[in-house]
Amino acid sequence: MQEKRVITVGILTMSDKGSKGEREDISGLEIRRMVAELGSVVKAYEVIPDEVPVIEERLKNFSDELKLDLVLTTGGTGVTPRDVTPEATFAIIERSLPGMSEVMRFESMKKTPYAMISRAVCGIRGTTLIINLPGSPKAVRENLAAVLPAIRHTVEKINGSTEDCATL
Repeated sequence: MQEKRVITVGILTMSDKGSKGEREDISGLEIRRMVAELGSVVKAYEVIPDEVPVIEERLKNFSDELKLDLVLTTGGTGVTPRDVTPEATFAIIERSLPGMSEVMRFESMKKTPYAMISRAVCGIRGTTLIINLPGSPKAVRENLAAVLPAIRHTVEKINGSTEDCATL
């Protein structure tokens, strides 16, 4: 049996207040805690303002320069004027994974009708899986839990695994 590879992770928090040190990033900490069960190592973590060019640049850096397997963003997926994470993500991904976004919204709808206004995007850039998560710790837990079971398999497929996708 082949040993499971360590998944390299980047966490990118979009928060104007957090980037100025005016708010603690509880959601980023929650992501770190949850991805530990993947057999992963967090190689990059940043809190940045809600600015499209900044988000695009950091997503590209995490994917193209750091060559991370997985980038999880938190914040900026709603409908306020400063919520621009989906626009920045769409601008840099090469392939979208709408099923992941759909399952996150579907599972969240079981808890709140506000889930329907989430604009979270999931996609691939090079060999990096990028997943947008909401900004609240509770929503991070719910959304990440919905896709966590598929992340390792997705990362392996992005990186060329030819193993069958069938499950028992």
